[in-house]
Amino acid sequence: MNKVLCRAELEIPHPDPERLLYARGRLNNSSTRAEQLRSDRTSHTHTSLHLSLSIFLLLSSKMSLYRNIVGTSAMDYSSDGRAHKAGTAVDERLDSGLDSLREDEAEDYCESAREEPVSDEFARLSVEEERWRTEITEDGDTYLHLAVIHEAQDMALKMIEMSIKHPFLNQQNYQRQTALHLAVITEQPLVVERLLKAGCNPTVVDNNGNTALHIACGKGSLTCFGLLTQNCSAFLPSILQTPNYNGQKCLHVVALHGFLSMVESLICFGADINEQEQCNGRTALHLAVDLQNLELVKLLISKGADVNSLTYGGYSAYHLTHGRQNADIQKALHDVTDQSLRDLPESESEDSDDEYVYDYDSYELHSDEEYDDIKVMGQE
Repeated sequence: MNKVLCRAELEIPHPDPERLLYARGRLNNSSTRAEQLRSDRTSHTHTSLHLSLSIFLLLSSKMSLYRNIVGTSAMDYSSDGRAHKAGTAVDERLDSGLDSLREDEAEDYCESAREEPVSDEFARLSVEEERWRTEITEDGDTYLHLAVIHEAQDMALKMIEMSIKHPFLNQQNYQRQTALHLAVITEQPLVVERLLKAGCNPTVVDNNGNTALHIACGKGSLTCFGLLTQNCSAFLPSILQTPNYNGQKCLHVVALHGFLSMVESLICFGADINEQEQCNGRTALHLAVDLQNLELVKLLISKGADVNSLTYGGYSAYHLTHGRQNADIQKALHDVTDQSLRDLPESESEDSDDEYVYDYDSYELHSDEEYDDIKVMGQE
């Protein structure tokens, strides 16, 4: 059973040697968090890896004390099971197992970390009931989640190697993100590849209904996209048919972002070019017209997109060209569209403009930037 770590931040050490630990700020938006992670991208030395494992051993004993005092038990995903998140005097006193370390003690831990190989540290963890697999933070993050988020790649790869075909690889945090979701978000292709080869499940969805492939499609990450499509062929048909909670499948996501090569690849992999969004029935071609993306319109037509497909409101892609400034798109669709679907009834022309104004600037593929410590606004 999983054990909940203390309310404190349990972090992979920041590479700055002047700081033993840095607390993660609760950021107000996902883009700020992404910028922070990018700014922190420096190589973790072996010392930081050793030290983080030494810190784990220290905190394990601290957590035993914490659980004895506050009565925390096995993980409970109900609201009652998370009641200890409210601050208490005990929480404040035990906010971090490292807070009470004196400078000389910290130096001792650093020194011992330099002298002991990473493999020896992991061997000690294995002997101690593999507690690195069962301990989680108040946000539901495992040590693997944290290693991926902070790009401690050596540590992440070692944990993956020791967890081949193990359910640990598919464990989700409170955002329902697996390590695979986070590896795609932080664009760590080696971790993505090792996770897939170790047996993680690429069909798992996060709080927004996105698989890891949805996220790669939204980010335009060609490397992660390639790894996901090449290393999970048995799951690919299912993933391509999985809509997120916006009603969009992977093809819709890449069409929204205008990634032509990925659109072409998904069609080759078997994505239905005429698949409709679940919310309003738009196909990738409708989205291309809405985006005024001439190259995408031409590509979809050349791949056999049904130009006469109608949305749930009864509109063809050609209907959406009315009132637009791009005559080239209208010309590309005119001759191939059924004559009965070219003219927009005057009584509906004004309404159609309102129906199909889509705020693409505000569109976000939520899971590709949200992290475990950011509150989700909920499924819409």
